[in-house]
Amino acid sequence: MGHEDGVSTTTIDKAFEALYASDDASLDTAASLLAADRGADAELARRGEEFVRTLWGRGWQPADLLRTARRDLADEHVRVLAALIRTETAGYERLPHRWQAQLDELDAPDSGPLRPTGRPDRFSYATTVLELYRILVRLPRLDAVGPVPGETLPPAAAGEPRMLTRIRALLAKAEATGYPEEAEALTAKAQELMARHSLDEATLAAGAPSPETPGAIRIGVEPPYEQAKAILLDAVATANHCRAVWNEAYGFSTVVGFEADLDPVELLYTSLLVQGTAAMTRAEAEQRAGGRKRTKSFRQSFLLAYANRLGARLATTSRRVAAEAPTLLPALASRDLAVTNRTDELFPETRSTRVRAAWDEEGWNHGATAADRAGLHPNRRPLP
Repeated sequence: MGHEDGVSTTTIDKAFEALYASDDASLDTAASLLAADRGADAELARRGEEFVRTLWGRGWQPADLLRTARRDLADEHVRVLAALIRTETAGYERLPHRWQAQLDELDAPDSGPLRPTGRPDRFSYATTVLELYRILVRLPRLDAVGPVPGETLPPAAAGEPRMLTRIRALLAKAEATGYPEEAEALTAKAQELMARHSLDEATLAAGAPSPETPGAIRIGVEPPYEQAKAILLDAVATANHCRAVWNEAYGFSTVVGFEADLDPVELLYTSLLVQGTAAMTRAEAEQRAGGRKRTKSFRQSFLLAYANRLGARLATTSRRVAAEAPTLLPALASRDLAVTNRTDELFPETRSTRVRAAWDEEGWNHGATAADRAGLHPNRRPLP
């Protein structure tokens, strides 16, 4: 047995030289080595789990890895990665907050590296595994946005906060209804709950200052039209006492804020994006019915206008709710400053970026109208 393990390890080490080469010929040779040595299968899987574990320590989370694989590789690579993540995380007694939701998004279980089910041959599957590993070993370090599996974790919360459950239910109804006025009222109520919850948190902080410091989460900003989506997320975050920093290269924004505000920001952003996309689809259908062909520039302009107008309205709503409790303004300002300082610590070299989009006037006008209809104040009529 010792001899066989030694041969398999040598096979792995030799094959892994291809992970750091730039030519496909090296990858083909490595895949041939692995396909010919069935005794290397277990070690190959173990090394993959080790790569994943190393990336947890480098700031990556399951959703980040899956997002990168889906963007740069194919479905078969994603299935192998999902299997590695599932196996690696199964060994921990507890996982960090929000990780279970990310694991629930994994694809159906796969058989693991070099244990193909329904695949044409071992060589093709070995190639898939090596292509995935080549991506994993080259990923850079990210700024950590939470604890790593295996670290000491804070006490687990007993279920989802009641406020968050109410917001989730309201936004789900807003997305499902076919009536714009009903969606407007439901979304408005959700934003009101978020704003008042922030005031409640500020009240607690003003009465008895908490040792809590701002945290962070990553939210995927997927193509197409990711710049407009990043602008929308920034607007939602800013209006709810958070800050968003977009990482265009890896397809996500990091939202920095106090823990109670982070999940509501993600919920509202996701819902507004769903509602905006549905409104864009309806607008395109109307344009086609009128004999006008819609283009990529129409969709870009629509979403940019939608994000821009919603940003202004969210900011107005946030100021109005805060003005209802003027004695809390110092506490809110202190929390905002803490979030800004934490953002600067995490991202000392952020820069602004110019909007890159073709202009379509009709798309912009339709997007602005859709943002107005989204409605964030229950007692205010949509703008004409």
